[in-house]
Amino acid sequence: MTISFLGPDPVGQQVTDVLGRLAAGEPPSRIERAQVDVKEEPGRRAIGEFVRAGDQLTEGYLNPQTVLAIRGPDEAAKYLAGEMACFANTSGGGAIIVGIADDGTRIGTQMDPDWLRHRIWQLTNKQLTINAREVLLHEVRLLVLTTHEAIEPIRYSGRLRWRLDDNCVEIDPTSWHAEGLRRTGFDWSAQPSGHTLDDVSAIAVEVARRYLGASAAGGDEAARDLGSASTPDLLRRLHVVNGDGRLTNAGSLMFVGTPGIGIDYIRRDVAGGDSTNRIRTDRPILEQIADVEKAAEAANRLVHVAEGFAHGQMRAVPPRALREAIVNGIVHRDWLSPHPTTVEHLGDRLTVTSPGGFIGGIDPSNIITHPAVPRYRSLAEAMASLRLAEREGIGVDRIVRDMLARGHPEPEIEEIAGPYVRISLVGGTPDERVLTFLSSMEPSSVSGDVDALLLL
Repeated sequence: MTISFLGPDPVGQQVTDVLGRLAAGEPPSRIERAQVDVKEEPGRRAIGEFVRAGDQLTEGYLNPQTVLAIRGPDEAAKYLAGEMACFANTSGGGAIIVGIADDGTRIGTQMDPDWLRHRIWQLTNKQLTINAREVLLHEVRLLVLTTHEAIEPIRYSGRLRWRLDDNCVEIDPTSWHAEGLRRTGFDWSAQPSGHTLDDVSAIAVEVARRYLGASAAGGDEAARDLGSASTPDLLRRLHVVNGDGRLTNAGSLMFVGTPGIGIDYIRRDVAGGDSTNRIRTDRPILEQIADVEKAAEAANRLVHVAEGFAHGQMRAVPPRALREAIVNGIVHRDWLSPHPTTVEHLGDRLTVTSPGGFIGGIDPSNIITHPAVPRYRSLAEAMASLRLAEREGIGVDRIVRDMLARGHPEPEIEEIAGPYVRISLVGGTPDERVLTFLSSMEPSSVSGDVDALLLL
């Protein structure tokens, strides 16, 4: 069973766009999307054989890296069943345009859409019913296969896969169900835990008050008021404890402990060198963040800039960017994963790798402009109330802004297999030409505008 919806179909709109660009002669490698793939029908041609492309007979050769030498329509159906199951397991579903080679050659297909739809249904244990329709592209017959996202995971050949960028990768059932719950609005962090106020760490509460006190010192009266509340009242105002005194999962993570190692911090002075500091515990995440931030700040060397600037000394990695990267790797990670958030501090480079891929349509290309989509809203809001995270979802903007304003490279943000999200900050000595240029700009607010800095 798959999910349907009202209104224009986003996948259908993407298919229309891709078909138009294929008709204009663009190769699939330039126009494929995360939700739309273009494939040659497996087995329609083989090494040294002639290929029928629509009504024309042309000679072509198999690219062994991209086209499977499969014989017969049933084998093609088996291959396409696996790919369509992958799309069905992915948020938003997806589509495959069948009949175009990787280089743009229009090979075509003679498969019957009704037969293929029924065969894929059989091959997926009667779990997946796709849509299949014919289209003509300059008189070459193609098939467009589409599916919405599935309500239950669809395995094929015993494997559960979903799309990561433009590839299908294997995923464990727990991660798949966690993503499904998030899409339906379920917030795991707001659910009650087995802990009560009696389990709360006094040290974690003190860390929370310390962060609030730092904001209060800067004139934040709301932070001052929250920081002066009693412990039970503080936790209630953070919405991490319910009426009968049970902590939510967010409260348990923040004030009691993590189910496994929460952060694994490793400091090395040079690549390949021995670690000079390592922190990995399962204490409350507020304590873990405080300890890791302290260690990272101590290792974040002071660099000198020419006299005349407001700051004669600066840190190799901007402190606010450093903290935001660490906190983002904790707040937005997948807490149902047993793996820790890894913080590698190598020289002037800080790399944070957190379990769980991007969610809610966010990807590296739109992470600054896309509206905030927290994986765990209750946890994100509680951390924001402590002034440790950004409720407006502008933490990444600030990381980018602070790095570019020093003349450092733009942060590298990517999703890698697992899935994990990785962000790398490459610091060092600030670029004095950038500092000089920005200090001379009018109005001065331009130097704090992330869009302007990206343009520059």
